[in-house]
Amino acid sequence: MNAVLIALALLTLGTAALALSGRNLLRSVLLLTVSWTGVAGFFLWAGAEFAAFAQVLVYVGAISMVVLFAVLLTRRTRDEGAAGPGARSRAVSGILVGAAVALVLLVAVAGAAFPPGPASAPGLTVRDLGLALMGPQAAALLVLGALLTVALVGAVVLAAGDRPGDRKDGP
Repeated sequence: MNAVLIALALLTLGTAALALSGRNLLRSVLLLTVSWTGVAGFFLWAGAEFAAFAQVLVYVGAISMVVLFAVLLTRRTRDEGAAGPGARSRAVSGILVGAAVALVLLVAVAGAAFPPGPASAPGLTVRDLGLALMGPQAAALLVLGALLTVALVGAVVLAAGDRPGDRKDGP
């Protein structure tokens, strides 16, 4: 069981580190998607199937596609300005901030009091959550889906913009 946890941790952290250090934005988005899939694997390993499926649907499915569209429509790469004079200081600052965050997390986990026995599972099942989402919360779910779709279409329209040769001034 611990080997699965170690493999998931290596997959998640490794792909996230590669996504952060890469210069190709498209490859970074795809690596970030693999990292989010690793997080879904953690949820499955912990027995939280609904959270794992929500992770796959929301992050791996929806958010990664929005980020992918944004990257493709802006036509910019990290290579523009990445190797400037402050690149080395930004890298050192990033490493220092990452080390500080890791230290704070380690201190917080080490000082946390965990219960001695396994916690009891809540009485709520995946079926109950599905019925709640499709019952009284169905309207909110549909409005949220429509809002996200309109936001994506608006981002596409703004990113596309007017090309100089597309506008005709004369009749």
